[in-house]
Amino acid sequence: MGANRMLSALGGLALLMASVGIGLGLAGATVLTRVFARAMSGVGELDAATCVAVSVLLAAVALLASCLPARKALRVDAAQALRCE
Repeated sequence: MGANRMLSALGGLALLMASVGIGLGLAGATVLTRVFARAMSGVGELDAATCVAVSVLLAAVALLASCLPARKALRVDAAQALRCE
């Protein structure tokens, strides 16, 4: 029961950090796309479907990258791990 709470808290924190990074990345991409569109010919506007798909993919990867190792670490008995030290 405590492991599930710990895993959900870690997943929530990972999603929060990923959301901040995705938000900053989308803002930067929007600004840079407009700058490049003025400077070069042939550079179009942002495609909303692509931005949403990439954002969802990045959030899923961030969640998996943080929760899978945490799940494995939570399966280890804490007393046994301390005895090995």
